[in-house]
Amino acid sequence: MDSNLISTKYFTTTGCLLDLVDKRVHVALRDGKKLFGVLRSFDQYGSLILQDTIERVFIEGGYGNIDRGIFIIRGENIILLGELDHEKENDFQNLNLKLYPIDQVLAIQRLELENSAKKEKYRVNKLASLGFNVEPEYKADNC
Repeated sequence: MDSNLISTKYFTTTGCLLDLVDKRVHVALRDGKKLFGVLRSFDQYGSLILQDTIERVFIEGGYGNIDRGIFIIRGENIILLGELDHEKENDFQNLNLKLYPIDQVLAIQRLELENSAKKEKYRVNKLASLGFNVEPEYKADNC
């Protein structure tokens, strides 16, 4: 078989991850986590092993980083995977987002979640008082 023919074909399975090994990647998970790390390995199910992983938690006007080290991710939990461009990553600092201590970010995030839960409860109660049958949101699992 001609080797030039093989190099022009695109992989549509986990084989396409081969080019990303040993590169810095961004991974978005089903539970909303945003991870940044160096892709070290993967398997046929799309599971990943990231090294020097950082979880970035966003809040309004800023973000915080949590060092996670080696991180193993099951393939079914991945929504997005992409290589990071170092030049654009440096531009990220120019977006008027401040880096806050993670304790402060988690406290603010907890308050934001409590406020959104209160708003949702109010909405459900208001619709129920108007005669609508409102079921709570369905969540398949907490990945």
